Amino acid sequence: MSGHSKWSTIKRKKAAVDARRGKIFTTLIKEITIAAREAGGDASSNPRLRQAVSSARDSNMPHDNIKRAIMKGTGELPGVTYEECTYEGFGHGGVAIFMEVLTDNKNRTVAEIRHLITKYGGNLGENGSVSWMFDKKGQIIISKVDQNEDNLFEDSINAGAEDFDADEDNYIVKTDPLEMMNVRKILEDNGYKIDSAKVEMLPKNLHRIDKDKSEKAIMLLESIEDHEDIKSVYTNLDFED
Repeated sequence: MSGHSKWSTIKRKKAAVDARRGKIFTTLIKEITIAAREAGGDASSNPRLRQAVSSARDSNMPHDNIKRAIMKGTGELPGVTYEECTYEGFGHGGVAIFMEVLTDNKNRTVAEIRHLITKYGGNLGENGSVSWMFDKKGQIIISKVDQNEDNLFEDSINAGAEDFDADEDNYIVKTDPLEMMNVRKILEDNGYKIDSAKVEMLPKNLHRIDKDKSEKAIMLLESIEDHEDIKSVYTNLDFED
């Protein structure tokens, strides 16, 4: 499957665990706050905020939490000022790692991320060292349960999707990042239940390493993703069964 590694499936399953323990709520609150600070608290005229609020609702975040995050972003409530940045590097076996970060202290965060990567046999690279290996795409996730693949494929393409993929449990509708929310709305209007819709960095090609090396690479990726300032982590990792 184009741009689809086993790490994508691992990460998606891990997100469900993160949601239960609250880490994903913290990340979404930061994203909502930044989006509201940048372009105002009206989701109808702020595409980034609309997407962030949609993701929060997909994760069952209470409405009051969303509202407070927006108000902190617009300055109606006091709150921490977050910055966003990206880091790039290589993990064990030479796998590329692209990280999106939301932090209130960039110096602290980069030092902690560098320590993690070094601990697991990788190295932090310069900006641009791995980003060229990825394409930014919208990904709409729909559970395979009670879905007809042919119908969903046809409806997705008619809605403006660029590609269609699948993993063990889900169908994955790929879109231009700017069109993702429009495609989502059309699919929802056609009766499909959307599990999530996110703009993600998809690897252009996969980097295969053996199982022993992949175990250490996955330990690094999971440690990075557990860091409180990480919004998302992407890789071109693929590995032997």
